[in-house]
Amino acid sequence: MELIIKGKGDAEMSTAVREKAADVRENTTAAIRIENVSKIFRTKDSDFTALENISLTVNRGEILGIVGFSGAGKSTLVRIMNLLEQPTSGRVWLDGVDLTDLKPKELRKQRRRIGMIFQQFQLFASRTVFQNVAFPLQHTGLKKEEIREKVDRLLDLVGLRDKAAVYPSELSGGQKQRVAIARALATDPEILLSDESTSALDPQATKTVLKILKKLNRELGITIVLITHEMDVVREICDRVAVMEHGKIVEEGTAFSIFSSPESQITKDFVNTTMHLTRIDELIAENDPLVDISDHQCIVRLTYPEPHSADYPMVSEVSRKFGIDVNIFCGNTDYVDSRPIGGLVAVLEGPVESVREAIRYIRSRHIRVEVLKSGTDYRTVDAKCG
Repeated sequence: MELIIKGKGDAEMSTAVREKAADVRENTTAAIRIENVSKIFRTKDSDFTALENISLTVNRGEILGIVGFSGAGKSTLVRIMNLLEQPTSGRVWLDGVDLTDLKPKELRKQRRRIGMIFQQFQLFASRTVFQNVAFPLQHTGLKKEEIREKVDRLLDLVGLRDKAAVYPSELSGGQKQRVAIARALATDPEILLSDESTSALDPQATKTVLKILKKLNRELGITIVLITHEMDVVREICDRVAVMEHGKIVEEGTAFSIFSSPESQITKDFVNTTMHLTRIDELIAENDPLVDISDHQCIVRLTYPEPHSADYPMVSEVSRKFGIDVNIFCGNTDYVDSRPIGGLVAVLEGPVESVREAIRYIRSRHIRVEVLKSGTDYRTVDAKCG
């Protein structure tokens, strides 16, 4: 972050930014490493296991999304990353330093390398925007003019230079979160922990905050851990994803692999909140008139587990090649990490053998095919397409 706060000219600063980003990309060692961490909250009446034997690596320079429904243990895990919460067992490493083995003074020093932003902003209501951002710089030895220059540049970074003299009560939720980001950056952290930082924001404010976080990561190489239950947020900026349930990590992978080929049921449930291809299952279960089909039809769901499988005109090609009708019921194609992903639900109609051959062909193009409902003529169509 020193590249932003010092008074360099624009050309010099942009060169330095590129050099730092390149240095970060080249060094792929772990920024944070969690080893066999468990956390048990003990009460007079009972014990509650919030985390159970978790091991996780956050690579330097990446944006890691940690996803889970309420109570999964996400917030406990992120607080353990900087030892705001002490683990019951296990170890936490920050860039090769074992935080769990440090004395309080040394731990405080290491924590300055980690910034944190929260869902509820946690700004001081009685301080101006400028004073909120300047707060972490107290007792750092910086002169008043140096603090002013640093805070001004941070407010420029988040687009709030003109709000320096106002109070948090005069800001929107998105503006408050941008102030919180500027404050978190005041100590020049290498890592930024974001605990549900967009959950209380409207879609436009969320988009602005995510754009800032992505800029910090891509241009300055700041490592970001993003705690969220919103898969739209994950799809927008995360490089890698860890999915949590009941205090455990149940699935982990690149953002693309998580969206294209989810394995655990909880991950599938999360992905389905954004891909909208499972509504058809509910309609079929409810015998909705929308999914009434004739004896000569079947309903299929096609999903694209590989990026190139969404790139060719499958519907028109299959229709011409096999002489069948393909009627699109609904579809959803989006982009994860700049690669297309999604699928569609369609009704197939034509000679049974032609439909079987079409399904075989579609699968050969690395598209997943599920036969969801079949007319009388097609009851064995999927069984003979393996």
